[in-house]
Amino acid sequence: MDLIVVLMGWLHLLSTVIWVGGIIFILYIALPSSRQVSGPDAGRLMGEMSGRFTPFANYSILLLVVTGVVLSWSKGYCQTVSAFDGITAFAVALKYLLALMMIVVHFYRGLLLAPRISVAEPTRKAALQKWSLNLVKVNLFSGVLILLLSVLMRH
Repeated sequence: MDLIVVLMGWLHLLSTVIWVGGIIFILYIALPSSRQVSGPDAGRLMGEMSGRFTPFANYSILLLVVTGVVLSWSKGYCQTVSAFDGITAFAVALKYLLALMMIVVHFYRGLLLAPRISVAEPTRKAALQKWSLNLVKVNLFSGVLILLLSVLMRH
């Protein structure tokens, strides 16, 4: 059982690095770099990068859910919240809530918002793109906060 928990922990961390690291790359490297490319090439560049990153993010989310359930079960976090002290119970509940929100935001952006952006008229398109970018920032903040909560839960 210990080997399984270690493997699940490693996969959980690896998936976190891919997803949160990918968000950081998109926001702070890819987007600013694409602004240096003129005209429609910038959109094609971002589309290509997003298209390549999205499957990695999707598989990371799947792995995070599966490994998170296994790790939570192995650490007893699936018991009633009253089994933990106040800060641990709060951290666990907030971490689960933020993770769920991140997943919903990710799939909302990819499955609902992106198709709307692609067919929107130019004035509406800019507003939808800004909304999408703000949701990415919310996911980055949430991911970083989840990492902080994970450290709190260990100490």
